[in-house]
Amino acid sequence: QVQLVESGGGLVQAGGSLRLSCAASGRTFSSYNMGWFRQAPGKEREFVAAIGWGAGITYYADSVKGRFTISRDNAKNTVYLQMNSLKPEDTAVYYCAADRGQWRVVRTTTQTDFGSWGQGTQVTVSS
Repeated sequence: QVQLVESGGGLVQAGGSLRLSCAASGRTFSSYNMGWFRQAPGKEREFVAAIGWGAGITYYADSVKGRFTISRDNAKNTVYLQMNSLKPEDTAVYYCAADRGQWRVVRTTTQTDFGSWGQGTQVTVSS
């Protein structure tokens, strides 16, 4: 497993941008698929975006497609979520997660497929 720490959250006006970062410990970061999830008040945690260990595959929830971009820098053990054109409904705690296994060739949005989680970072979008 990897240890994950998110940063970059904050308060932004609608239409603005934020970039979230997730720093991972360990030398095996490059072997894990990585994902971002979010949980709004009173709602279930939901999938946002994911990126394969080779960085060649990315996929998104329909609600963020075209506005959010996930990327990774394996040399820095970091995964990013660039969020543009933010909306009030994007307000949530955002969590970074690592796949439950290494080198898995899988395209999943299911939380149980991710075995390590960060503590979350709050994103608040004002109207």
